[in-house]
Amino acid sequence: MTQISADSSVLTFINVFTVKPENQERLVELLTSATNVSVRYATGFISSSLHRSTDGTKVTMYAQWRSLEDYQAMRDDPKPLPYFQEALTIATFEPGMYKVVKTFEPVKE
Repeated sequence: MTQISADSSVLTFINVFTVKPENQERLVELLTSATNVSVRYATGFISSSLHRSTDGTKVTMYAQWRSLEDYQAMRDDPKPLPYFQEALTIATFEPGMYKVVKTFEPVKE
């Protein structure tokens, strides 16, 4: 389950893929397949969420990992590689690694 807390040691990856609108659904399929065949079984995987932009030009994956070492070990697994390779033929990729600094909730009256 996704954990968003400044008190957590979770490492968050926010990866933005840019695609042509006609390739957006295929990219979602590829990232879903990669996650289902390998990523979700990897040691240290906590959660991921896929988001598609309403204009069809972006797909963003928000993923959480226990550590950078666990993430790197998943990247070295050959099982998801064909999906990632095809994804990069139809999209550009801007990775980002983050730590939560602050969270906000609504004020309750």
